[in-house]
Amino acid sequence: MHIRPFEPRDQSAARQLILNGLGEHFGWIDETRNPDLADIAAHYLARGHVFVVAEPHPGGELTGTGALLVGVEGGGRIVRMSVAPALRRHGLGRELVRHLIEAARQRRLPRVIVETNNDWYDPIRLYQRCGFSEYHRDEESIYLSRSLITGQDGD
Repeated sequence: MHIRPFEPRDQSAARQLILNGLGEHFGWIDETRNPDLADIAAHYLARGHVFVVAEPHPGGELTGTGALLVGVEGGGRIVRMSVAPALRRHGLGRELVRHLIEAARQRRLPRVIVETNNDWYDPIRLYQRCGFSEYHRDEESIYLSRSLITGQDGD
């Protein structure tokens, strides 16, 4: 699998992959709740964040996405993780998370957090397997964190 930085040519495919995943879980898609997907380069890259895509080989169909918001809540925040259904449970999600954690380390961020719906059991397990620990939960969401300081939480 090839993970690389988002490029403008990826806009349509990345947006659709993410929306399809949301629609699969919720049963419907409200595009007004996802304004960042209208222009990924402007919303993420132009603001100094990281957005990556996965493809089976250079130039192949997009099979995964992930983003790291830099400078959020004292570190970084992983968002927009999405993996094509046919490739789930094959390690792609883990590779995307590792890639984003490495991007956070390169930027010397002390920790990375992630929020997901508390009934999305597979993503929760993925983040836990990648060294994230729960630090908060409410009626809708679970919040997990991973320290990037050597000797803490997963190092």
